[in-house]
Amino acid sequence: MATHATGTFDITMAPIGTDDKADGSTLGRMSIAKKFRGDLEGASQGEMMTAMTDIEGSAGYVALERVTGTLHGRHGSFILQHGGVMTRGHDSQLTILVVPDSATDQLVGLTGKMAIVVSEGVHTYDLHYTLPDPRP
Repeated sequence: MATHATGTFDITMAPIGTDDKADGSTLGRMSIAKKFRGDLEGASQGEMMTAMTDIEGSAGYVALERVTGTLHGRHGSFILQHGGVMTRGHDSQLTILVVPDSATDQLVGLTGKMAIVVSEGVHTYDLHYTLPDPRP
């Protein structure tokens, strides 16, 4: 069945190690932890790698996070893979996908794509997903 889940989340990030600074760019790593509320209730842990340039607002990142919780009443975990690019604060491109075959328990077979919006400091998610019918 195809559907979508919406809600809000809080995020905590912390640097991992020392940034790698070079002429024109800085590479860094961050730990990420989220608390999800809404149609997805749960938490996640993961890591992010960042690339910042000397041009304000131009950057890229990749991340992986394991989400554990309940999605529309079905419990389990799954992994999200992120890839994002921003050019001078505009034209941002963000792709967040459920890693194939990463789901466990009642979420086995989960596929999907997540969108994130940050407005006035509030983080929201919209997960468009497909999940097999649990009935035999």
